[in-house]
Amino acid sequence: MATVRLDVTTEAILKQLSARRGQTQSEVIRDAIARLADEEGEQPSAYQRLQPFMGIADSGGQQLSKDTGKRLRELLAEKRTRAGRPR
Repeated sequence: MATVRLDVTTEAILKQLSARRGQTQSEVIRDAIARLADEEGEQPSAYQRLQPFMGIADSGGQQLSKDTGKRLRELLAEKRTRAGRPR
């Protein structure tokens, strides 16, 4: 989160753009920065592109990240058994 200080003229322009575009002032600023970055050839990182989607999935309380090593070993052992190659 960042704080931006604007002079009176720029703030008035921002308010006009926001109203005209039907966007929040933050959205107008984000769009402007994205356009500037695009003009400069800046590419957002994979993290930056995926950040809006992080934390929005729900596992339904399944605790999917718990004991992942153990669960992977069990899955691999089961796969080997099905392939006829017991350990």
